[in-house]
Amino acid sequence: MKRKMFALVSLFVAIALVLAGCATPAEPQVIEKTVEVEVTKVVQVTAVPEPATEEEGGEIAVIVKTGNSSFWQNVQTGAMDAQNELQEQTPKLSVTFLGAQSESNINEQINIVESAIDRGVKAIVLAPSDVNALIPAVEKAKAAGIPVVIIDSLLEGPEDNYVSFLATDNKAAGEACAQRLIDDVKEATGDDTGKIAVMSYVAGVGSEIGRVGGFKDYIEANSNLEIVTTQYSNADMPTALNQTENVLNANPDLVGIFGANEPTAIGMGRAIEQAGLAGKIVAIGFDGNSVLQEMVTNGTLQAIAVQSSYNMGYLGVLTAYQVAFAGETVEHFVDTGFIMVDQDNIDTTEAKNVLY
Repeated sequence: MKRKMFALVSLFVAIALVLAGCATPAEPQVIEKTVEVEVTKVVQVTAVPEPATEEEGGEIAVIVKTGNSSFWQNVQTGAMDAQNELQEQTPKLSVTFLGAQSESNINEQINIVESAIDRGVKAIVLAPSDVNALIPAVEKAKAAGIPVVIIDSLLEGPEDNYVSFLATDNKAAGEACAQRLIDDVKEATGDDTGKIAVMSYVAGVGSEIGRVGGFKDYIEANSNLEIVTTQYSNADMPTALNQTENVLNANPDLVGIFGANEPTAIGMGRAIEQAGLAGKIVAIGFDGNSVLQEMVTNGTLQAIAVQSSYNMGYLGVLTAYQVAFAGETVEHFVDTGFIMVDQDNIDTTEAKNVLY
């Protein structure tokens, strides 16, 4: 099944090249495929040493923002499935999975990356917790001849510091969430005016900049809704719950609210339920674990934008292997896709492919 998925990636690369130059639509486009690939730039891999031999094997270190959420655990599932497949040809290959105690603990993640470099891993798959703070560590890996594949959140700095970037188009996903909120507010109230709130997670993270930035810009450009506050939970569910309670109490006339990642959206949803506002306020979430799925089913959330976190782990490890063990040049950007899930499509195959 995973080989078929990887074949689909190649197919979509071909399609993307044929369609290059087509005009970009004005409205945000929701990707309703498990994986969609867009090649924006191909970087020749020149900083990578001679590839490891299949007999030699070695470690690919997958380092994420935290291991304490279902989203990142699903990344781990994909990474380990890739390991199992690749061990058929490289039995001594190992894939390790590490993350900080919390997404806001940036120094801990830096230490994890530096430790991986010091023990001589063959490649690193990294979801950076900060767009700038991880640059020196990635540059250190490059200097040591260790290829780095970035997933989920784009890293600033020179693009040739890393060999590939695999992620959701977070700007497009944020815009899609904004469009859905606007549409549902119009349906509930008759127009696109009123107060809304943004419940975000960690300021400065690449995914947050694209996702929340895209949401806010789209709201401003395409509606008369007023964003009265943006809160940052540090990706901590209890914090998001308390923050949402405060926002709801301070703004009893709120018409909509957006929870921008898994723990934040869960905390937001629970606050809405405890306030007796389920179905009375338009609430859009992000990510797709079982708790958020239940909130969609029972009407607490009108929709959730769901990334394919599994693909980030699976394709991240495959890409790292291609560079470190096969010496191949890989696509510099791979869009791993997203889908808007609501009560109408939550039981479809397309939704089940990304929900976890």
